[in-house]
Amino acid sequence: MHGVQLIGASLHAELLRRGLTLATAESLTGGALADLVSASPGASETYPGGVVSYATEVKVGVLGVSPQTVREHGVVSEACALEMAEGVRRLIGTDLGVSTTGVAGPTEQEGKPVGTVFVAVAGPDGTHGRELRLDGDRAEIRDQTCVAAATLVLETVVGEVG
Repeated sequence: MHGVQLIGASLHAELLRRGLTLATAESLTGGALADLVSASPGASETYPGGVVSYATEVKVGVLGVSPQTVREHGVVSEACALEMAEGVRRLIGTDLGVSTTGVAGPTEQEGKPVGTVFVAVAGPDGTHGRELRLDGDRAEIRDQTCVAAATLVLETVVGEVG
């Protein structure tokens, strides 16, 4: 089994075992994270849906990211990722929300280089994020981001976030 599929299956199994649900809020991954978490048979028991929020207006208008956060930190920031995760969790009504935002390339965004990525998870015990500095082409950065986001959810669920 391919590494990305394996982490998706592991995530689904762990969420199912614990009776938890997950929603996704994606920017640079453009739906690839939703594909990863919905690929396992029976995924509808743990994954009701998500939001692809490529545009800033969707981040603000649908997910509830604060315009002040966008002004002060930009959309390529941990602050934005945290608010995206909280927003999708609230919007979909799940136990957990996970988000991805960053620069997949081919050029920098908001003065941040290609490979600057933030992932975040929101849950009943709070919200936490992780900054990533990834290498590779656009597709590789998107794949690595999906794996990192799923890994952060798994770590959160089993209590190993640090």
